[in-house]
Amino acid sequence: MHKYIIATIKDWNINQYNRSRYKKNKNWFLVTDTKKLTIGYVKSIKPKYIFFPHWSKKVNSKIINNYDCVCFHETDLPYGRGGSPIQNLIIRNHKKTIITALKMTDKIDAGPIYLKKQLKLNGNAQQIYERASKKVYKMISIIVKNKIMPDKDVKSAMKEKTFNHKLSILSLSTQSIIWTPHMKSQIRHCKDLMALTSPENGSTYTFIFLPFSFSEITLYSGKLRPLNSEPRTSSSINKV
Repeated sequence: MHKYIIATIKDWNINQYNRSRYKKNKNWFLVTDTKKLTIGYVKSIKPKYIFFPHWSKKVNSKIINNYDCVCFHETDLPYGRGGSPIQNLIIRNHKKTIITALKMTDKIDAGPIYLKKQLKLNGNAQQIYERASKKVYKMISIIVKNKIMPDKDVKSAMKEKTFNHKLSILSLSTQSIIWTPHMKSQIRHCKDLMALTSPENGSTYTFIFLPFSFSEITLYSGKLRPLNSEPRTSSSINKV
């Protein structure tokens, strides 16, 4: 009988596992601590697959190269490779996306693909993440049941594009940006999406995925104004 590991650090994926039939199956193992997923631990289980619904940490290459590791990315790969996929899609006005199940390799989001499923991006942060988690567990069941093999020739319906955490469309070093209702709505939504994983510091929130080359900025009289002219790695938005 094959054994399987599900490795995730996010509450919505852990809760979904606890509601699933896998919880009471002795051949399924849940790992929620990144320090626990060692090559020694994996060797002791000898899993057929290791599934990574959301891990946010580089996996030991000895694990990747010796076991079938499957990760999940919320874009129609190879479109949207890189960080913060859901936030980057919302900033670009996408209303739906694709969850891609792919074989994990030493290159980020570059492995052959097992299968893809659609995901709607409506609702708040919790609703989107919980909806994605349900889809991912269904995809896990399909991969295991049908013994799907990854296909390196699966193509995206969209033109290939890599998402960077720092997107650059407009520099704020010499000008202000009008704080439009659309911008405010989009950034608030993304702030909501990050709220479950990012610390809050008073009324200031930190983002590194917004669609501008932000230096430190603040909201003043309806405009975003730079606090200095030197670009920084992250951006702060006051009282959004």
